[in-house]
Amino acid sequence: MSTLIDLRIAAVGDIHLGEDQRGQYRKKLAGIEDRADVFLLAGDLTRHGTLEEGKVVADELRDLPIPVVAVLGNHDYHSDLQYEIAGELRNAGVVVLDDDGAVVQCGEHKLGVVGGKGFGGGYAGKCASEFGEREIKNFVAHTRYIAEAWKVALKEIVADHRVVVSHYSPIKETLEGEPPEIYPFLGSYLLAEAVDTAGADLIVHGHAHKGSEKGMTPGGIRVRNVALPVLRRAYGIYSMGESEHF
Repeated sequence: MSTLIDLRIAAVGDIHLGEDQRGQYRKKLAGIEDRADVFLLAGDLTRHGTLEEGKVVADELRDLPIPVVAVLGNHDYHSDLQYEIAGELRNAGVVVLDDDGAVVQCGEHKLGVVGGKGFGGGYAGKCASEFGEREIKNFVAHTRYIAEAWKVALKEIVADHRVVVSHYSPIKETLEGEPPEIYPFLGSYLLAEAVDTAGADLIVHGHAHKGSEKGMTPGGIRVRNVALPVLRRAYGIYSMGESEHF
């Protein structure tokens, strides 16, 4: 891979926009092109996953001067309109990932972005397994399917750097602050295992509003919880390249 000098990534999740916030978040994105080269959104863009809320999000992100890549979160699935919401976002120029990848041009360099909503199951030593009732088997199998799709996408993508965007967390360290009892519903170690196997430079996720920002996979890949309540700002900035700053 070639070296990127200060490729700047803006990222946030859990903005939870409703119809009463039309035009408000866009104001916070003014000048983002002076601070970042790409904008990543880690799910829960809406409150209840309604199409009206999806249209608000699309309008807030429309025609930004830098590439925008998003995944959906559990809130965006709540009304079973995730495909319609994704369509609104794509019509606004947003790249929406659904357990696949895309390459975006950042100046002279290419950034590979892989990911999707992710799912739960827990973390090594205290996790669900594919044993027992069919419902539990299906729960874990769903996460395993997602993780495998990410691994394949990461291996196939050709870019200068690779970043993974998820809603659910791949590690428990960025959940610290949340009740341990709900960890299995906030993410899964299978997501980290897949990314460690295929390789990436950074993982960003949301979902854990009371979690902590920084962590690392067992394989040494940096993980950042970019949920808005954690960042307490419109988005975080993470630099990659010679002066890697996370």
